[in-house]
Amino acid sequence: MARYSSPLALAAAITAMAVVSACSTSPDMAPAAPSSEQVATFSETQRNRIHYLTGPDQDPDQNWADFYLPAGRQAVDTIPLVVLIHGGGWRSQIGADVFDELAMDLAGRGMAVYNVEYRRLGRGGGWPTTFRDVARALDHIIDLDKKFPQITVRDELVVGHSAGGQLAMWAGTRHKLEDDEVGSRPRFRPTRVVSLAGPLDMRQTAKDGNNHIIGAMGAPPSAKPERWDAVDPIKNIDPTMPVAAVHGTADTVVRPHNSTRYIAEVERRGGAGRLLLLDGEGHVSLVQKGSPAYTRVIDLIAEYSSEEQSELTEE
Repeated sequence: MARYSSPLALAAAITAMAVVSACSTSPDMAPAAPSSEQVATFSETQRNRIHYLTGPDQDPDQNWADFYLPAGRQAVDTIPLVVLIHGGGWRSQIGADVFDELAMDLAGRGMAVYNVEYRRLGRGGGWPTTFRDVARALDHIIDLDKKFPQITVRDELVVGHSAGGQLAMWAGTRHKLEDDEVGSRPRFRPTRVVSLAGPLDMRQTAKDGNNHIIGAMGAPPSAKPERWDAVDPIKNIDPTMPVAAVHGTADTVVRPHNSTRYIAEVERRGGAGRLLLLDGEGHVSLVQKGSPAYTRVIDLIAEYSSEEQSELTEE
């Protein structure tokens, strides 16, 4: 399916959208069997709780994602999907709800949004559970498409903030993993990734004194180098996948050179990488509604979602 020049063009293409004035919630909702032309019509954004993992190893309080559909009339394979992976130092204090406003704003621009929760340190997460959860959440998108066939799943964007930036970049390169590695053989493969203040050079992050990353990995890189190599974004670059790294120059939690080093390596490898350094922005302000950075982040996500991959590669 061709990409649209802008989210507004997408909205026009599937008929005029209603103004989003509220969010309707329905757990694990599935629309009626679709016709070849139209799947559903919504007067407001729909928010659905999806449980992506079942079985004896699930934690129903954490193995879920909130799925948003925009207002308007929707036909099969017309709504681009954006996956959100929140941060918080891989720890349990911060959850997917921090992205509620971002998800609603993206849905207001005509995108479907899949906002992932996963197990973190302090609530059963860390290596390898956190990584398995994220992999399973993304692979569940193939099943989600069967319930909501209006979404597109073949050329999609994953966005992550902080620890979620690392997880998002890893998610975009899981196809490079060996069969016995955590997260290998993905059913769903994103083709473009945006990192917001992500630790994209994990060893450098550890050297900078960030102990959360060592806790998430269960050991320092000197003790488990193969484990770190398998998930460190700077070690697993795919030059065919367009990526963007956004960082505030005043970030003291994950230092900006994580993004600058990563994008420099992407370019050295012949890939398409964009670096956006925002003067005076800190670690959290990038995703805080009302901050000067927020609209620029929304615009970048919309651009990476709507443009053809070839256009992003040529930049």
